[in-house]
Amino acid sequence: MELVGIEIVEDRTAQSRPDQGFLRVSRLTVQNRYDDGSTSQPYACDVVRRRRSDAVVAVLFERDANGRPVVLLREAARVPIYLRKDATPVHPDPREYRTIFELVAGMVEDDDPTGLPGRAQRSAAEAHEEAGLDLPPTAFRDLGGETFASPGITDEKLYFLVAETPLEGAHLGDGDGSVMEEWGRIHRMDLGDAIRACRTGEVPDMKTEVGLLRLADAIGFVPQLDCYLADLPAEVRARHTRLGIEVDA
Repeated sequence: MELVGIEIVEDRTAQSRPDQGFLRVSRLTVQNRYDDGSTSQPYACDVVRRRRSDAVVAVLFERDANGRPVVLLREAARVPIYLRKDATPVHPDPREYRTIFELVAGMVEDDDPTGLPGRAQRSAAEAHEEAGLDLPPTAFRDLGGETFASPGITDEKLYFLVAETPLEGAHLGDGDGSVMEEWGRIHRMDLGDAIRACRTGEVPDMKTEVGLLRLADAIGFVPQLDCYLADLPAEVRARHTRLGIEVDA
């Protein structure tokens, strides 16, 4: 079954308050306070929040028979991106974004534990929901520090985690039960190809590019040279400093 488009059945904007719905918008007037006791002129600031502000990004990968890293990406519909076709952006899009490729990701739930155990538990749950993979939380490790998704608009914070696991049995999971997630596909891509797809705009998702680059650094894979650090001369390896954690086998 192919997804051919998304249509708006009803626009509820005029009948909805900004503190209702999946996203809550706070329309604030704020001012800066300085250490000399002075303040700035008041200015307007809108803040977009969900009921939960933390999300995990699960980087799932395997190494093929030749040792090359292969990653799992999920293809899904994203309404805000699709509706750009009806907007008037400064740079009009050359294509229609019916679907987009992304890493597995999801919002942290209220009953998830705090710290790494909670992030790992949520990552395992999302891997099952979105990719049909049954992994224990202990399979996941933090992949560097957290980052804000769009700090000028929202307080959503992304936590990147990684798990190495066979991907052959991955399939579209049951999702979270919402209609939004009833359509999707699972793709396995060579890590270097996936990073290039992010750079060319074929995969225009920032969290995915960040997660893939962090994975490459963590396993010592150099996408620009299409090889591992271990394949390079010793003098080159000696000058290299990894920027994140290491998950070498």
